[in-house]
Amino acid sequence: MFNRPSSFRPFRHGGFRDLWIGVQLSNFGTMVHMVGAAWAMTLMTDSPTLIALVQASNTLPMMVFAMLSGALADSHDRLRMILIAQSMMAVLAIGLTVVAFAGGLTPWVLLGFSFLIGTGMALHNPSWQASMGDLVPRSELPEAVTLNAMGFNLMRSIGPAVGGLVVATLGAPYAFGINVISYLPLWALLVFRKPVRVDEATARPPGVPGAEPLWPALWAGLRYFVMSPNIVRVTLRAALFGLGSSALLALLPLVAAVMMQGGSTTFGALLGCFGAGAIGAAFLNPWLRARVSNERIVEMAHGIFAMSLVILAVSPWFWLSLAVMVPAGACWVMALSLLNVSVQLAAPRWVVGRALSIYQTALFGGMTVGAWLWGALAGGLGVPAALALAAGVLVAGIAVGLILPVPDFARADLTPARRLPDVSLRLDLRGRSGPIMIMVDYIIDKDDVPEFLRLMAQRRQSRRRDGARNWALLRDLEQPEIWSESFHLATWDDYLRHVGRRTRHDTGTTERLHQLHRGDGPPRVHRMIERHSISAADDLPWRAPPA
Repeated sequence: MFNRPSSFRPFRHGGFRDLWIGVQLSNFGTMVHMVGAAWAMTLMTDSPTLIALVQASNTLPMMVFAMLSGALADSHDRLRMILIAQSMMAVLAIGLTVVAFAGGLTPWVLLGFSFLIGTGMALHNPSWQASMGDLVPRSELPEAVTLNAMGFNLMRSIGPAVGGLVVATLGAPYAFGINVISYLPLWALLVFRKPVRVDEATARPPGVPGAEPLWPALWAGLRYFVMSPNIVRVTLRAALFGLGSSALLALLPLVAAVMMQGGSTTFGALLGCFGAGAIGAAFLNPWLRARVSNERIVEMAHGIFAMSLVILAVSPWFWLSLAVMVPAGACWVMALSLLNVSVQLAAPRWVVGRALSIYQTALFGGMTVGAWLWGALAGGLGVPAALALAAGVLVAGIAVGLILPVPDFARADLTPARRLPDVSLRLDLRGRSGPIMIMVDYIIDKDDVPEFLRLMAQRRQSRRRDGARNWALLRDLEQPEIWSESFHLATWDDYLRHVGRRTRHDTGTTERLHQLHRGDGPPRVHRMIERHSISAADDLPWRAPPA
């Protein structure tokens, strides 16, 4: 089965397969916890806003802390970050279970614990998502992301059914206890059998400094994001989809309790059908992506999800409500897995955690705002009206696609070039020494100038995106065939990181520039450190001249 293209190819790799199983068991516990928390809130209050805030309390941390988590995922061992996150969530789940059994659960205590457990998920998600590219080849990354979405929604099918049964028969505290146990397999895997990379080419090239300081790492990730139009476009579309689609999961407890006059088992059955549709989409995705553009898939997901919300809002029959949850779950996976893969394939390994974290900040930000908004509207206008308005947002998302279409998957080779400069330094530099100025001299025939300038525009984009400052292209007035590219970096370590970020795609531009160079050898590279011989105050115009 694994020798032909299919959704299951990544399971050939033991590291991915073992980690996937552990993550899904953890997801199972999370789903049981979510049912317990949502239904416990409906028993403690009839406020639609507080009930919807259970969903928001889990997504808000992703909006607040995702960028920080992404920087940590890129600067530290990702599997270690997953272990820390799982340990944190296990401790918090134990605390919630103890409080629930002791009878100390109130709406705000429940929301507080849900927020803190969501913070653990915010730490876990960027590291887990980014580690997929370390554990499977790039060609199998779309399938790996789809399998992750399928697994999550498989647990969304099983977990709520089990959670609804547990809550109905034993009570919410036992659901919280199951969540505690679910963290143990993944924790044991990461402690005793650490998964290995499938391709060491994805690792940090030798000689590149280790962990980047936190704030510069955050700024580097934000800079890369802003200068990557395709990632910006995908992120904006994800935020809008999250805003509209969040109404379904945020208001589903009210749909089950108010519109259907049901209990926790009704709620679990609705979530189970949602998860079943998501699983079906995992099988459909490879076939669909081979035949339809990414933008068309996203448009289909918006439109079908919107129709599901409208039907759910007016449905008088339980069986019809169950039926429309299936296509909604399928559209959820089709849209979000495709957008996630688009970000991963558009970002090199050194920044993929931060790119994903910004994407998830926007996605979960939209879901958090949506959960609050639809809960408030349900309280004032009713659940059906809130679902219909959310469907309108999704229809608007289709119109936005006319202006900001989702691009097809990036095909550029973003594997690290792993070519560090062979430099024999004659000064005793340290990593923090700087500022560093780099100047590269080219000799270009006048007939090649248009092509040279075109390539230099690409070079400027990649240099700035990878951390260079004050980039400039200079031409010698006395010898106009001589051109010099110059840029600055804050420290020597920053220069080494900058060179280590170069991808094989960037190397292609370098090779074409070298072909245009007419010198006897390769272009001359000057690596210089700035030094000031006088105080800056000596240049002030109001400084009195010496006597």
